[in-house]
Amino acid sequence: MRASERLHRGLVSPPRQSPDFAKFLEHSDRPDSVWLLVCREEDERIVGAFHLSQIFYGNFRSAYMGYYAGGPYAGRGYMSGAMRLVLRHAFLRLKLHRVEANIQPGNAASIALVRRAGFTREGYSPRYLKIGGRWRDHERWAMLREDWKRVSSKQ
Repeated sequence: MRASERLHRGLVSPPRQSPDFAKFLEHSDRPDSVWLLVCREEDERIVGAFHLSQIFYGNFRSAYMGYYAGGPYAGRGYMSGAMRLVLRHAFLRLKLHRVEANIQPGNAASIALVRRAGFTREGYSPRYLKIGGRWRDHERWAMLREDWKRVSSKQ
């Protein structure tokens, strides 16, 4: 993941060494959070990750989605393929109604990823999330279960 530092510019902080990864795994073991690694089939190399966080059940049945690709693997289609699998997991296994991704407006690759997946842009939230010590604006994108069913039936 060291090769990804330039790509992510402080947006995410993936574990870089074994002790960091152990801490990451310990912190990830929560009932309201699911981490899914994206691995290449040919060599099982980790090329990215998806995170479903703040998973709410009951009447809300939703989660926030975050993700990142390793620098050398960005733009090669791994995340698009993985997005389909993660959404399938979210809607069929976790039985969610809604998955939301909040993306900084300048993150063209991330916006393109959710667009390709069929997410709908719902709005713009000024100073939505504090990243790197600064409040950052975000676009709100979401996928509802019924939209996923429609989109996934065409793939």
